[in-house]
Amino acid sequence: MHRYIPHTEEEIKEMLEEIGVDSIEKLYINVPKTINEYNLPDGKDEFTIRRELLKLSKENVTFEPENVFAGAGIYYHYIPTVVNHLANDQKFVTAYTPYQAEVSQGTLQALFEYQTMMCELTGMEVANSSMYDGATALAEAILTAVRVNRKEKILLSRAINPEYKQVSKTYCSSQNIKIEEIGWEKSGQINIETLKEKIDQNTSAVVVGYPNFFGIIEDLQKIREAIPEKVLLIVVAEPVALSILEAPGNLGADIVVGEGQSLGITPNFGGPGIGFFTTREKYVRKMPGRIIGETKDIDGKKGYVMILQTREQHIRRGKATSNICSNHALMALVNAIYMSIMGPEGLKEVAMRSYNSAHYLAKKLEEKGYKLVFSAPFFNEFLFHVDENYAEKWENMINKGILGPLPVEKIFPDLSNMALGCTTEVNTKESIEKLLTHL
Repeated sequence: MHRYIPHTEEEIKEMLEEIGVDSIEKLYINVPKTINEYNLPDGKDEFTIRRELLKLSKENVTFEPENVFAGAGIYYHYIPTVVNHLANDQKFVTAYTPYQAEVSQGTLQALFEYQTMMCELTGMEVANSSMYDGATALAEAILTAVRVNRKEKILLSRAINPEYKQVSKTYCSSQNIKIEEIGWEKSGQINIETLKEKIDQNTSAVVVGYPNFFGIIEDLQKIREAIPEKVLLIVVAEPVALSILEAPGNLGADIVVGEGQSLGITPNFGGPGIGFFTTREKYVRKMPGRIIGETKDIDGKKGYVMILQTREQHIRRGKATSNICSNHALMALVNAIYMSIMGPEGLKEVAMRSYNSAHYLAKKLEEKGYKLVFSAPFFNEFLFHVDENYAEKWENMINKGILGPLPVEKIFPDLSNMALGCTTEVNTKESIEKLLTHL
């Protein structure tokens, strides 16, 4: 790396003297030397290294998709082979931000189709061409609401994904935006009376899940009726569920965001995911990210271009609506291909199979004496009571190749001895029976 360091020895010496350090080594004295614990061997030939890495990889714990019963925001769905075949086309994989429309029509059209399909799913009027993930999409939705209403109070359902809440609070902490959480009723839905009590003149938006983190389907129409017209309703939605649930836009939502991983993207350790962001057209100049539009060229031929890109390097910083400097265009392409191949009926079938499988599992659990925590309708996830030794059972199931329902006590300390079960269309009757046996 030394050849890439532009400073001369004299300059380095001057900088060290300025901060009162004798050497570069002393500058890093507080950094733990953890690398020594790995006892890295001397360099070896490629054959030996490959053999060692393969041996190391076999220590990983892996699960067959049908044996995964944990969701909580990331889901296993069957992905038709053609999805990755098309998405991995070199022209798509190597494409950069389509600044030059004349040479980027393929990518631009794919993103335009993606936006169109997300609007159809959510019932909204405009969509951008993706965000980093569901968490940042929600955080940006909150900032959008504040820009619209110029008020700094956000009421957020406590049943929103905890990671989404954490990211949103981080975004808002430096901007004097106050986030207050609203608890749930015994049904698992947001407490409407508490919500009404918390709304005041400084409230900008209300945030709810659809379904929420526990799989419960919120009554969006009831929530919309309970809040003033000028208070924006932000819905964090699960896109597969939207194929069978009424679109949030038809129930009064102003902004609909969420995680698009379930639309053709495999679960991976750390990502990538993709956030979707949709809203009403009247808020289009307040929303973040990029928007792809359809137009005609000088010869009257249909073409696609980026029509809005309101980030700080493109316009005055004070006018920018987002500092996100890159979207997940390739993941948006995967979403578009997956939805195109599945079609409306195919996506509905995925949702219905996921729904039926989860309700079958819930019924079998109740027959074994496990009680559901909430009474409201759920999609493909549900919270249920477990034994005090469930954490031990969970570890044992992992050793048996089963990723069981998620113990939620670590993320919701007050929900002890409870687990969040989840199924999709990939879970078979045999794998469910196997889970029940280990429980």
